[in-house]
Amino acid sequence: MLALATVGFAVNFWAWALLSPLGPRFKDGLDLSSFEQSLLVAVPVVVGSLGRIPVGALTDRFGGRAMFPIVSAATTVPVLYLGLAGHSSLAALLLGGFFLGIGGTAFAVGVPFVNAWFPPQRRGLAIGVFGAGMGGTAISALTTVKLVDANSTATPFLITAAVLAAYAVVAALLLRDAPGRTVPTEPLVRRLAASAQLGITWQASALYAVAFGGYVAFSVYLPAYLKTGYGLTQADAANRMAGFVLLAVAMRPVGGWLSDRLGPVRVLAGSLAVVVAGAVVQSFTPPLAPVGTVAFLTMAAALGAGSGATFALVALLTPASQVGSVTGVVGAAGGLGGFLPPLVMGALYGEYGTYAAGLALLAIVAAAALAYTLTGVRAAVHGGGAPRSARGRRHRTARTPV
Repeated sequence: MLALATVGFAVNFWAWALLSPLGPRFKDGLDLSSFEQSLLVAVPVVVGSLGRIPVGALTDRFGGRAMFPIVSAATTVPVLYLGLAGHSSLAALLLGGFFLGIGGTAFAVGVPFVNAWFPPQRRGLAIGVFGAGMGGTAISALTTVKLVDANSTATPFLITAAVLAAYAVVAALLLRDAPGRTVPTEPLVRRLAASAQLGITWQASALYAVAFGGYVAFSVYLPAYLKTGYGLTQADAANRMAGFVLLAVAMRPVGGWLSDRLGPVRVLAGSLAVVVAGAVVQSFTPPLAPVGTVAFLTMAAALGAGSGATFALVALLTPASQVGSVTGVVGAAGGLGGFLPPLVMGALYGEYGTYAAGLALLAIVAAAALAYTLTGVRAAVHGGGAPRSARGRRHRTARTPV
């Protein structure tokens, strides 16, 4: 079940990220401004992020067995539209990108689905492994431009649509919800309101907005950054972005695994400290080899580990019947955290001709998140922020999350 869910997440994220590698091409072909290019790649991010809130609550109610096929099948429609008719103008691309955001909601399906299959002491690693499905963005980065160059603009979209449709069928046939899954009976609005009253919802949202939001921001904007800031070709920039994504993906289960053993607060604090250092270094626009490359790769590793640690925290502190609803809100925060930076970076570059201010802002935000982790989040973990079952579990195990 974990493998099937991870594949589904990867396939939907592959579709969700199709526009990013083609951003520079559309910018040149349609004569877009830097802000319009940023808006183009950011629209699927914000729609997919906000869509996680209702999709997470619906997954609590109907289960991943129903929701994975539905989300995957629905995502095929905008993918086909963009490939066949929706890439001839900015308006058409924005329309297709809006509905392409459906693919980004798959995350809110998978977390409660996987969470229900594993005991508490293994959920950090399990959800981290599932989170590695965000590597679907690397598939897009590595293949999209090459497929367009070798064939046509429609080719990557048609291939992705076929894979999505195939997965929807396989998921409908093979996925099974965990035995004994807690099914809430309250209306969706009431369940969302109850989740909003949990402290973990907002603590994890703030942290995920920085950790996963930073990952999303770089994954969608890094090609434009490298092409504009360092003069790389579109293909080279896309390949380097894929390296960034792959490292972040590999570190996400590591972050979950470490959180099971050391506690999510320690892992989050270490990850955020690395992001602060990497952003400060890169704000000076050092030579790409080796300093810039090292700065970006260390930030990728830290953002991936921090994302895994955030959902280890969610699994620890959230009641079982509310995991989907909380995941929806937290996932939305993460996606929205990735929506604003590309717009800010594009606007700042258009105004000042440099990305230094944008990276300095990242360092400041990560430093604030680090301070919050070491104060408010640490106090919540130690001081009764967990539900009763989680507090009892903490006392019964040898590992004390800190």
